[in-house]
Amino acid sequence: MLKPKKIPMRMCVACHEMKPKKELQRIVRSPEGEVSIDPVGKKPGRGAYLCASVECLRKARKQKALERKFESPVSDEVYAALEAQFAALPAQSDQK
Repeated sequence: MLKPKKIPMRMCVACHEMKPKKELQRIVRSPEGEVSIDPVGKKPGRGAYLCASVECLRKARKQKALERKFESPVSDEVYAALEAQFAALPAQSDQK
């Protein structure tokens, strides 16, 4: 008999929902301190996961969740760039 394949789960830093890793966007702070979206999930650095929605990004900004996760300040320009990138992502529908 085949074992069912284990699906890696991650928690969104904004809404604290556990979701499959593939449904979340990885935000990474590189060793140089640059914050960006990691579409493949292989960039080196400290990572944080967010739902692929602008609402969760805004909630993370309000709660300073990324600053806590990365242990460094995140500038307004970075949030603006992330929001533009999130808005360009294809919309994912919530299936419950």
